[in-house]
Amino acid sequence: MPVKQGWNGRFYEDFEVGDIYPHPLGRTVTQTDNIWFTLLTQNTNPIHFDEVYSSQTEFGRPLVDSTFTLALVTGQSVTDISQNVMANLGWDEIRLPNPVFEGDTIYSYSEVLEKRESKSRPNVGIVKVRTVGYNQRGQVVISFIRTFMVYKRGMGPKLPGMREEHELPRP
Repeated sequence: MPVKQGWNGRFYEDFEVGDIYPHPLGRTVTQTDNIWFTLLTQNTNPIHFDEVYSSQTEFGRPLVDSTFTLALVTGQSVTDISQNVMANLGWDEIRLPNPVFEGDTIYSYSEVLEKRESKSRPNVGIVKVRTVGYNQRGQVVISFIRTFMVYKRGMGPKLPGMREEHELPRP
């Protein structure tokens, strides 16, 4: 029986400047997400977790912690752009043009801006992308540029689950 390889992400050779990757999974942000993230990061601003306080602001309700939005949209992009990343080099030009509220569903996509060979590591290339997150109403809630080192095909660690047919355990 032939074994079909599952999606294992892009390698350096797979990126082309101008390509756009719509990330497949959206995520609805819950009150629990927002409260836990503010507690985990020790963000003490009550606009994120105090409904009475936040009801007195121009937003009238709690705002989702913006660093949660950054983490969520970065995570949504992993399947398409950074499954095989050796290291992140930076996040730049982070913009938050519209707020995220509890109950919003966030979607995202990334566009390849640049790519080049690494000068110091022959097993990786450097890729720069712009990632955009937007809500269920189509409003952009975050955009940023991310630069990372990504393995070249056959040059990175092998995942234990990616085995050849003869290595698969049989019942």
